[in-house]
Amino acid sequence: MEASPILVCSKLPSSFGGNVSKQHTFSYRPFHKQLLSKLNLGIPKSHLRSSLSISIRDVNSSPVRPYIGGFRSLLLPVQCSGSYSNATETDGPKRVFESIKGLSLESVKMGFSQLTPFKVLKWGLLFSVAIAASKWTMNVLVNPFFWMYFSMTWLYWPWLVAISLASYSLYCLNKHLRGDANVFEQFAVVTSAFTWLTLVPPAHFNGFLEGWPVVFFLVYHYFFFLNVSIRKRLYGDYNPREHDPRWDISLPDWQKLLFCVGVMVGHWLAAFEGPELHLIPGGWSNLGIWGLIVMTLFMQYHSTLYLAKYSEKVVVPTAVVQFGPYRFIRHPIYASTMLLFVTYCIALRAPLSALFIAVVCSVYYGNKAKLEESLMVENFGERYMEYASKVRYKLIPYIY
Repeated sequence: MEASPILVCSKLPSSFGGNVSKQHTFSYRPFHKQLLSKLNLGIPKSHLRSSLSISIRDVNSSPVRPYIGGFRSLLLPVQCSGSYSNATETDGPKRVFESIKGLSLESVKMGFSQLTPFKVLKWGLLFSVAIAASKWTMNVLVNPFFWMYFSMTWLYWPWLVAISLASYSLYCLNKHLRGDANVFEQFAVVTSAFTWLTLVPPAHFNGFLEGWPVVFFLVYHYFFFLNVSIRKRLYGDYNPREHDPRWDISLPDWQKLLFCVGVMVGHWLAAFEGPELHLIPGGWSNLGIWGLIVMTLFMQYHSTLYLAKYSEKVVVPTAVVQFGPYRFIRHPIYASTMLLFVTYCIALRAPLSALFIAVVCSVYYGNKAKLEESLMVENFGERYMEYASKVRYKLIPYIY
Protein backbone atom coordinates (compact mmCIF):
# COMPACT_ATOMS: atom_id res chain seq x y z
CA MET A 1 0.00 0.00 0.00
CA GLU A 2 1.34 3.39 -0.93
CA ALA A 3 2.22 5.67 1.97
CA SER A 4 0.60 9.08 2.24
CA PRO A 5 2.79 12.01 3.29
CA ILE A 6 2.08 14.28 6.22
CA LEU A 7 3.53 17.74 5.57
CA VAL A 8 4.06 20.38 8.19
CA CYS A 9 5.11 23.83 6.95
CA SER A 10 6.89 26.08 9.35
CA LYS A 11 5.96 29.35 7.59
CA LEU A 12 2.98 30.48 5.57
CA PRO A 13 3.47 32.65 2.47
CA SER A 14 2.51 36.30 2.52
CA SER A 15 2.27 36.65 -1.28
CA PHE A 16 1.64 34.55 -4.31
CA GLY A 17 3.65 34.22 -7.48
CA GLY A 18 7.33 34.67 -8.09
CA ASN A 19 10.20 33.40 -10.18
CA VAL A 20 11.87 30.12 -9.64
CA SER A 21 15.47 29.76 -10.69
CA LYS A 22 16.42 27.32 -13.38
CA GLN A 23 18.57 25.46 -10.94
CA HIS A 24 15.54 24.51 -8.91
CA THR A 25 12.63 24.12 -11.25
CA PHE A 26 9.37 23.58 -9.44
CA SER A 27 7.14 20.65 -10.30
CA TYR A 28 3.55 20.01 -9.50
CA ARG A 29 3.97 16.27 -9.26
CA PRO A 30 3.10 14.72 -5.89
CA PHE A 31 5.71 16.04 -3.51
CA HIS A 32 7.11 12.76 -2.25
CA LYS A 33 7.36 11.31 -5.76
CA GLN A 34 9.23 14.40 -6.93
CA LEU A 35 11.63 14.20 -4.03
CA LEU A 36 12.30 10.52 -4.52
CA SER A 37 12.93 11.00 -8.21
CA LYS A 38 15.34 13.93 -7.57
CA LEU A 39 17.32 12.22 -4.82
CA ASN A 40 17.09 8.74 -6.34
CA LEU A 41 16.74 7.18 -2.91
CA GLY A 42 15.00 4.08 -4.08
CA ILE A 43 12.97 3.74 -0.88
CA PRO A 44 10.49 0.86 -1.25
CA LYS A 45 6.82 1.40 -0.74
CA SER A 46 6.76 -0.89 2.26
CA HIS A 47 9.10 1.42 4.18
CA LEU A 48 7.50 1.90 7.59
CA ARG A 49 8.44 5.48 8.41
CA SER A 50 10.74 8.22 7.14
CA SER A 51 11.40 11.79 8.11
CA LEU A 52 12.29 14.34 5.48
CA SER A 53 13.48 17.90 5.80
CA ILE A 54 13.92 20.06 2.76
CA SER A 55 14.54 23.72 2.15
CA ILE A 56 14.07 25.49 -1.16
CA ARG A 57 16.62 28.18 -1.53
CA ASP A 58 17.39 30.56 -4.41
CA VAL A 59 13.84 31.67 -4.47
CA ASN A 60 13.49 35.18 -5.73
CA SER A 61 10.59 36.87 -4.05
CA SER A 62 8.81 39.08 -6.53
CA PRO A 63 5.43 40.62 -7.10
CA VAL A 64 2.59 38.41 -7.93
CA ARG A 65 2.96 36.88 -11.38
CA PRO A 66 0.21 35.38 -13.48
CA TYR A 67 -1.16 31.94 -12.74
CA ILE A 68 0.89 29.05 -14.05
CA GLY A 69 -1.36 26.29 -15.22
CA GLY A 70 -4.23 27.71 -13.19
CA PHE A 71 -2.48 27.18 -9.81
CA ARG A 72 -0.77 29.60 -7.48
CA SER A 73 2.77 28.81 -6.41
CA LEU A 74 4.08 29.39 -2.93
CA LEU A 75 7.35 31.14 -3.49
CA LEU A 76 8.45 32.11 -0.01
CA PRO A 77 11.17 29.93 1.47
CA VAL A 78 9.51 26.99 3.16
CA GLN A 79 10.78 24.31 5.46
CA CYS A 80 8.73 21.18 5.42
CA SER A 81 8.98 17.89 7.17
CA GLY A 82 7.32 14.76 5.97
CA SER A 83 6.60 11.55 7.81
CA TYR A 84 5.44 8.36 6.23
CA SER A 85 3.47 5.57 7.84
CA ASN A 86 2.57 2.27 6.27
CA ALA A 87 -0.21 -0.06 7.39
CA THR A 88 1.95 -3.16 7.61
CA GLU A 89 0.18 -4.37 10.76
CA THR A 90 -1.68 -6.85 8.59
CA ASP A 91 1.57 -8.73 7.90
CA GLY A 92 1.11 -10.81 11.09
CA PRO A 93 -2.32 -12.25 10.17
CA LYS A 94 -1.12 -12.71 6.59
CA ARG A 95 1.78 -14.85 7.78
CA VAL A 96 -0.60 -16.97 9.88
CA PHE A 97 -2.88 -17.52 6.92
CA GLU A 98 0.10 -18.31 4.72
CA SER A 99 1.33 -20.92 7.23
CA ILE A 100 -2.14 -22.48 7.29
CA LYS A 101 -2.28 -22.50 3.50
CA GLY A 102 1.13 -24.16 3.47
CA LEU A 103 -0.17 -27.07 5.59
CA SER A 104 -0.55 -30.06 3.37
CA LEU A 105 -0.97 -33.78 3.69
CA GLU A 106 2.69 -34.34 2.88
CA SER A 107 3.83 -32.12 5.75
CA VAL A 108 1.51 -33.97 8.15
CA LYS A 109 2.90 -37.30 6.97
CA MET A 110 6.42 -36.03 7.48
CA GLY A 111 5.59 -34.94 11.04
CA PHE A 112 4.21 -38.39 11.91
CA SER A 113 7.21 -40.09 10.36
CA GLN A 114 9.50 -38.25 12.80
CA LEU A 115 7.69 -39.63 15.86
CA THR A 116 9.62 -42.02 18.10
CA PRO A 117 8.21 -44.55 20.58
CA PHE A 118 9.38 -42.37 23.46
CA LYS A 119 7.53 -39.34 22.07
CA VAL A 120 4.40 -41.40 21.52
CA LEU A 121 4.56 -42.67 25.10
CA LYS A 122 5.17 -39.18 26.49
CA TRP A 123 2.32 -37.53 24.61
CA GLY A 124 0.02 -40.45 25.33
CA LEU A 125 0.73 -40.16 29.04
CA LEU A 126 0.13 -36.42 29.01
CA PHE A 127 -3.10 -36.89 27.11
CA SER A 128 -4.28 -39.55 29.58
CA VAL A 129 -3.49 -37.33 32.57
CA ALA A 130 -5.34 -34.44 30.97
CA ILE A 131 -8.38 -36.63 30.31
CA ALA A 132 -8.35 -38.00 33.88
CA ALA A 133 -7.99 -34.54 35.40
CA SER A 134 -10.82 -33.19 33.26
CA LYS A 135 -13.06 -36.11 34.19
CA TRP A 136 -12.29 -35.72 37.91
CA THR A 137 -12.94 -31.97 37.76
CA MET A 138 -16.28 -32.47 36.05
CA ASN A 139 -17.31 -35.13 38.58
CA VAL A 140 -16.46 -32.76 41.43
CA LEU A 141 -18.28 -29.83 39.90
CA VAL A 142 -21.49 -31.80 39.34
CA ASN A 143 -21.34 -33.47 42.76
CA PRO A 144 -24.00 -31.96 45.07
CA PHE A 145 -21.99 -32.95 48.16
CA PHE A 146 -19.16 -30.70 46.96
CA TRP A 147 -21.43 -27.67 46.75
CA MET A 148 -23.17 -28.54 50.01
CA TYR A 149 -19.85 -28.76 51.84
CA PHE A 150 -18.46 -25.49 50.52
CA SER A 151 -21.72 -23.63 50.90
CA MET A 152 -22.52 -24.79 54.46
CA THR A 153 -19.06 -24.94 56.03
CA TRP A 154 -17.31 -21.92 54.58
CA LEU A 155 -18.15 -20.07 57.80
CA TYR A 156 -16.90 -22.99 59.91
CA TRP A 157 -13.81 -24.67 58.50
CA PRO A 158 -13.27 -25.08 54.75
CA TRP A 159 -10.53 -27.22 53.29
CA LEU A 160 -8.65 -24.20 51.99
CA VAL A 161 -8.20 -22.71 55.46
CA ALA A 162 -7.23 -26.08 56.99
CA ILE A 163 -4.59 -26.77 54.34
CA SER A 164 -3.20 -23.23 54.61
CA LEU A 165 -2.96 -23.57 58.39
CA ALA A 166 -1.21 -26.94 58.06
CA SER A 167 1.32 -25.50 55.61
CA TYR A 168 2.08 -22.58 57.89
CA SER A 169 2.38 -24.88 60.91
CA LEU A 170 4.98 -27.02 59.10
CA TYR A 171 7.00 -23.88 58.50
CA CYS A 172 6.67 -22.93 62.17
CA LEU A 173 7.57 -26.46 63.27
CA ASN A 174 10.77 -26.27 61.27
CA LYS A 175 11.64 -23.03 63.04
CA HIS A 176 10.75 -24.57 66.41
CA LEU A 177 13.09 -27.50 65.83
CA ARG A 178 15.87 -24.99 65.17
CA GLY A 179 14.89 -23.04 68.30
CA ASP A 180 13.82 -19.90 66.40
CA ALA A 181 10.01 -20.04 66.78
CA ASN A 182 8.25 -17.41 68.86
CA VAL A 183 5.19 -17.94 71.05
CA PHE A 184 2.71 -17.26 68.25
CA GLU A 185 4.40 -19.74 65.90
CA GLN A 186 4.42 -22.43 68.57
CA PHE A 187 0.74 -21.79 69.18
CA ALA A 188 0.09 -22.12 65.43
CA VAL A 189 1.71 -25.59 65.42
CA VAL A 190 -0.49 -26.78 68.29
CA THR A 191 -3.67 -25.28 66.81
CA SER A 192 -3.02 -26.90 63.44
CA ALA A 193 -2.53 -30.30 65.08
CA PHE A 194 -5.81 -30.00 67.02
CA THR A 195 -7.60 -28.84 63.88
CA TRP A 196 -6.60 -31.93 61.92
CA LEU A 197 -7.49 -34.13 64.89
CA THR A 198 -10.91 -32.81 65.88
CA LEU A 199 -12.33 -30.61 63.10
CA VAL A 200 -11.15 -31.79 59.70
CA PRO A 201 -12.12 -35.52 59.98
CA PRO A 202 -15.81 -34.97 60.91
CA ALA A 203 -16.09 -32.09 58.44
CA HIS A 204 -14.79 -34.38 55.70
CA PHE A 205 -17.18 -37.26 56.43
CA ASN A 206 -20.24 -35.15 57.31
CA GLY A 207 -19.93 -32.06 55.16
CA PHE A 208 -20.48 -29.71 58.09
CA LEU A 209 -19.40 -29.12 61.70
CA GLU A 210 -21.45 -28.94 64.85
CA GLY A 211 -21.56 -30.28 68.38
CA TRP A 212 -18.79 -32.38 69.86
CA PRO A 213 -15.94 -31.71 67.37
CA VAL A 214 -16.11 -27.98 68.11
CA VAL A 215 -16.29 -28.66 71.87
CA PHE A 216 -13.23 -30.93 71.84
CA PHE A 217 -11.29 -28.48 69.68
CA LEU A 218 -11.56 -25.99 72.56
CA VAL A 219 -11.04 -28.65 75.27
CA TYR A 220 -7.82 -29.86 73.62
CA HIS A 221 -6.41 -26.33 73.74
CA TYR A 222 -7.24 -25.93 77.41
CA PHE A 223 -5.98 -29.41 78.34
CA PHE A 224 -2.56 -29.25 76.68
CA PHE A 225 -1.84 -25.73 77.94
CA LEU A 226 -2.46 -26.53 81.59
CA ASN A 227 1.22 -27.21 82.26
CA VAL A 228 2.08 -23.82 80.73
CA SER A 229 -0.43 -22.07 82.99
CA ILE A 230 1.08 -23.83 86.02
CA ARG A 231 4.55 -22.66 84.99
CA LYS A 232 3.16 -19.13 84.72
CA ARG A 233 1.64 -19.52 88.19
CA LEU A 234 4.91 -20.69 89.75
CA TYR A 235 7.49 -18.54 87.96
CA GLY A 236 5.56 -15.64 86.42
CA ASP A 237 6.41 -16.46 82.81
CA TYR A 238 6.09 -19.23 80.22
CA ASN A 239 9.78 -19.92 79.62
CA PRO A 240 11.19 -23.34 80.58
CA ARG A 241 13.97 -23.44 83.15
CA GLU A 242 17.37 -25.07 82.88
CA HIS A 243 17.43 -28.52 84.43
CA ASP A 244 19.28 -31.79 84.42
CA PRO A 245 18.91 -33.20 80.88
CA ARG A 246 18.84 -36.79 82.12
CA TRP A 247 15.26 -36.17 83.24
CA ASP A 248 14.20 -35.44 79.69
CA ILE A 249 12.72 -38.87 79.09
CA SER A 250 12.39 -39.39 75.36
CA LEU A 251 11.74 -42.41 73.19
CA PRO A 252 13.33 -42.98 69.78
CA ASP A 253 12.05 -40.82 66.93
CA TRP A 254 10.45 -43.74 65.10
CA GLN A 255 8.32 -44.53 68.15
CA LYS A 256 7.26 -40.89 68.42
CA LEU A 257 6.32 -40.89 64.75
CA LEU A 258 4.30 -44.10 65.07
CA PHE A 259 2.50 -42.69 68.10
CA CYS A 260 1.56 -39.48 66.27
CA VAL A 261 0.36 -41.45 63.25
CA GLY A 262 -1.64 -43.81 65.50
CA VAL A 263 -3.36 -40.91 67.28
CA MET A 264 -4.21 -39.25 63.97
CA VAL A 265 -5.55 -42.50 62.50
CA GLY A 266 -7.64 -43.08 65.63
CA HIS A 267 -9.31 -39.68 65.33
CA TRP A 268 -10.06 -40.17 61.62
CA LEU A 269 -11.43 -43.66 62.28
CA ALA A 270 -13.72 -42.20 64.93
CA ALA A 271 -15.13 -39.68 62.45
CA PHE A 272 -15.59 -42.48 59.90
CA GLU A 273 -17.04 -45.04 62.31
CA GLY A 274 -19.47 -42.80 64.15
CA PRO A 275 -22.87 -41.77 62.80
CA GLU A 276 -23.49 -38.41 61.15
CA LEU A 277 -23.18 -35.52 63.53
CA HIS A 278 -26.85 -34.57 63.39
CA LEU A 279 -27.80 -38.13 64.40
CA ILE A 280 -25.77 -38.06 67.63
CA PRO A 281 -28.30 -37.63 70.46
CA GLY A 282 -28.06 -34.63 72.73
CA GLY A 283 -29.52 -33.66 76.07
CA TRP A 284 -29.08 -35.79 79.18
CA SER A 285 -27.60 -38.68 77.20
CA ASN A 286 -24.33 -36.72 76.94
CA LEU A 287 -24.06 -36.05 80.66
CA GLY A 288 -21.59 -38.92 81.07
CA ILE A 289 -19.33 -37.46 78.36
CA TRP A 290 -19.25 -34.12 80.13
CA GLY A 291 -18.33 -35.99 83.31
CA LEU A 292 -15.41 -37.65 81.51
CA ILE A 293 -14.22 -34.29 80.20
CA VAL A 294 -14.28 -32.75 83.68
CA MET A 295 -12.49 -35.78 85.11
CA THR A 296 -9.81 -35.54 82.44
CA LEU A 297 -9.16 -31.85 83.07
CA PHE A 298 -9.17 -32.38 86.85
CA MET A 299 -6.67 -35.24 86.61
CA GLN A 300 -4.32 -33.37 84.28
CA TYR A 301 -4.33 -30.16 86.31
CA HIS A 302 -3.86 -31.71 89.75
CA SER A 303 -1.28 -34.21 88.55
CA THR A 304 0.85 -31.45 87.04
CA LEU A 305 0.34 -29.17 90.02
CA TYR A 306 1.33 -31.78 92.65
CA LEU A 307 4.33 -32.83 90.57
CA ALA A 308 5.43 -29.19 90.24
CA LYS A 309 5.21 -28.63 94.00
CA TYR A 310 7.60 -31.52 94.64
CA SER A 311 9.88 -30.85 91.69
CA GLU A 312 12.72 -28.47 91.08
CA LYS A 313 11.96 -26.09 88.20
CA VAL A 314 8.87 -28.18 87.37
CA VAL A 315 10.89 -30.92 85.64
CA VAL A 316 13.28 -32.52 88.14
CA PRO A 317 11.41 -34.33 90.98
CA THR A 318 12.73 -33.87 94.50
CA ALA A 319 10.40 -36.37 96.20
CA VAL A 320 8.12 -39.29 95.45
CA VAL A 321 4.68 -37.70 94.98
CA GLN A 322 1.91 -39.76 96.58
CA PHE A 323 -0.94 -37.24 96.73
CA GLY A 324 -3.91 -36.47 94.53
CA PRO A 325 -4.27 -38.67 91.46
CA TYR A 326 -0.93 -40.35 92.28
CA ARG A 327 -2.76 -42.33 94.98
CA PHE A 328 -4.56 -44.35 92.31
CA ILE A 329 -2.14 -44.63 89.36
CA ARG A 330 1.57 -43.95 89.07
CA HIS A 331 1.42 -41.88 85.85
CA PRO A 332 -1.80 -39.85 85.91
CA ILE A 333 -0.56 -37.25 83.40
CA TYR A 334 -0.19 -39.88 80.68
CA ALA A 335 -3.44 -41.51 81.75
CA SER A 336 -5.34 -38.22 81.46
CA THR A 337 -4.06 -37.71 77.90
CA MET A 338 -5.18 -41.20 76.92
CA LEU A 339 -8.55 -40.62 78.60
CA LEU A 340 -9.04 -37.41 76.61
CA PHE A 341 -8.51 -39.19 73.29
CA VAL A 342 -10.83 -42.02 74.30
CA THR A 343 -13.50 -39.55 75.42
CA TYR A 344 -13.43 -37.91 71.98
CA CYS A 345 -14.11 -41.27 70.35
CA ILE A 346 -16.90 -42.02 72.83
CA ALA A 347 -18.51 -38.63 72.12
CA LEU A 348 -18.61 -39.50 68.42
CA ARG A 349 -20.08 -42.94 69.23
CA ALA A 350 -17.04 -44.82 67.88
CA PRO A 351 -16.16 -47.64 70.35
CA LEU A 352 -13.76 -49.49 68.06
CA SER A 353 -11.77 -46.33 67.46
CA ALA A 354 -11.67 -45.72 71.22
CA LEU A 355 -10.23 -49.21 71.74
CA PHE A 356 -7.66 -48.66 68.98
CA ILE A 357 -6.43 -45.36 70.36
CA ALA A 358 -6.31 -46.78 73.90
CA VAL A 359 -3.98 -49.56 72.71
CA VAL A 360 -1.74 -47.07 70.89
CA CYS A 361 -1.46 -44.83 73.96
CA SER A 362 -0.93 -47.78 76.31
CA VAL A 363 2.03 -49.06 74.27
CA TYR A 364 3.68 -45.67 73.86
CA TYR A 365 3.14 -44.32 77.36
CA GLY A 366 3.92 -47.75 78.85
CA ASN A 367 7.39 -47.67 77.30
CA LYS A 368 7.94 -44.10 78.41
CA ALA A 369 6.75 -44.87 81.97
CA LYS A 370 9.16 -47.78 82.14
CA LEU A 371 12.12 -45.47 81.45
CA GLU A 372 10.90 -42.94 84.00
CA GLU A 373 10.45 -45.55 86.72
CA SER A 374 13.96 -46.90 86.22
CA LEU A 375 15.26 -43.36 86.68
CA MET A 376 13.10 -42.86 89.78
CA VAL A 377 14.41 -46.08 91.29
CA GLU A 378 17.95 -44.91 90.58
CA ASN A 379 17.37 -41.63 92.43
CA PHE A 380 14.95 -42.55 95.23
CA GLY A 381 15.61 -46.26 95.66
CA GLU A 382 13.48 -47.93 98.34
CA ARG A 383 11.07 -45.02 98.66
CA TYR A 384 9.89 -45.38 95.07
CA MET A 385 9.87 -49.19 95.30
CA GLU A 386 7.58 -48.93 98.31
CA TYR A 387 5.29 -46.50 96.44
CA ALA A 388 5.15 -48.79 93.41
CA SER A 389 4.21 -51.73 95.62
CA LYS A 390 1.27 -49.77 97.08
CA VAL A 391 0.06 -48.25 93.76
CA ARG A 392 0.21 -51.17 91.37
CA TYR A 393 -1.39 -49.61 88.26
CA LYS A 394 0.56 -47.48 85.82
CA LEU A 395 -2.08 -45.95 83.56
CA ILE A 396 -5.49 -47.61 83.90
CA PRO A 397 -6.91 -48.55 87.33
CA TYR A 398 -7.53 -52.26 87.76
CA ILE A 399 -6.18 -52.96 84.27
CA TYR A 400 -2.65 -51.66 83.60
